[in-house]
Amino acid sequence: MTASGEPAARAAPPRTGAHASVDAVWRLESARIIAGLARMVRDVGLAEELAQDALVAALEQWPESGVPDNPGAWLMAVGKRRAIDRIRRSRRFEQKLEELGHGLEAEAGEPPEFDLVADDEHIEDDVLRLVFTACHPVLSTPARVALTLRMLGGLSTDEIARAFLVPEATVAQRIVRAKRTLSEAGVPFEVPEGADRAARLSSVLEVLYLIFNEGYAATAGDDWVRADLCQEALRLGRILAGLAPGEPEVHGLVALMEIQASRTRARIGPSGEPVPLLEQDRGRWDRLLIRRGFAALLRAKEIGAPPGPYVLQAAIAACHAQAAGPEDTDWAQIAALYGVLARTAPSPVVELNRAVAVGMAEGPERGLALADALTAEPALRGYHLLPSVRGDLLARLGRRDEARAEFERAAGLTRNAPERRALLDRAAALSTP
Repeated sequence: MTASGEPAARAAPPRTGAHASVDAVWRLESARIIAGLARMVRDVGLAEELAQDALVAALEQWPESGVPDNPGAWLMAVGKRRAIDRIRRSRRFEQKLEELGHGLEAEAGEPPEFDLVADDEHIEDDVLRLVFTACHPVLSTPARVALTLRMLGGLSTDEIARAFLVPEATVAQRIVRAKRTLSEAGVPFEVPEGADRAARLSSVLEVLYLIFNEGYAATAGDDWVRADLCQEALRLGRILAGLAPGEPEVHGLVALMEIQASRTRARIGPSGEPVPLLEQDRGRWDRLLIRRGFAALLRAKEIGAPPGPYVLQAAIAACHAQAAGPEDTDWAQIAALYGVLARTAPSPVVELNRAVAVGMAEGPERGLALADALTAEPALRGYHLLPSVRGDLLARLGRRDEARAEFERAAGLTRNAPERRALLDRAAALSTP
């Protein structure tokens, strides 16, 4: 055991050219493998440990034997064989063996010959169960994010730590505690029903939204955009939309992420600096992602439910995507949608965004009045975008000294280096006549 309480990892063999193939297969198949094993052993933590054992076996064998024709089946077979070994060593072997069924013994043959066909009818349900388990509200938000990226995204502890700029030991502890919490709380490996499902789904969507937003506009560090996090959240969102096709908010979140991700190339300048929306070269927006976003938004609307927060945000993003240029943006429609969003999911951040939209639709004085009303809001204390928005509105009103002070204050609050430089540049530009 390590000091963190996690089982000591086996030493991995030296990296070879086959290592990239193993990594790629793991990223694609890990969620299915962990989910299938969790259905067997009814313990997410143990399932992940068994899957990791299978991964180590692949690292040891594939460089010499080659990648199997069905690598996912190979990994699942090894994982199941490890599960059987665990059960045999347990005092409850007979009881567990009966629960798993007599057919399980036949699945413990050589990995390359294992066939996943018998499990095909279960696998989608298993992955959906894993989604709801990894994002269970009994866990803290950071723990849900780490566990989701580990079990559903196939990311290593080191990759998660680097993505969120925290020590690897911190992420490892979060994952260990999350698995322990799920076990101690007796969280069942199942998809909840009724009101509990709706509550849990909001937790799942929140985690994907947080992962995407951290990639879209990094809160700290030297990079303004972390495309890998955006892509991972989008990949998981697409999987979830396929698993839960009748949930409009799932399609709404996917639509939002598709459209937002379409701007990635245009959001970064030559030196890595942030490029504001109204200054972006729209010719660099990815039209395929925009079309996919529109299609997801249409699917959400066709379900017929009242629009939720993610559908509304996707509709706002669609308004921007439909405009050929900044001057063609329907700011009145965007302001109206923010008004609906503020009633549906009220928050100070939504109100701040509404102030921006109103400032564009009705003039900077009206937008500034709405932004000023938020200065006493406790939730926005220390939030750098409030002075940034006020600085922009003040500059448009010709109040240069006040605007410069706001941009400087915003620069002092942000922890993202490119954003800080951009804000200071805006402040400096206001110092010259």
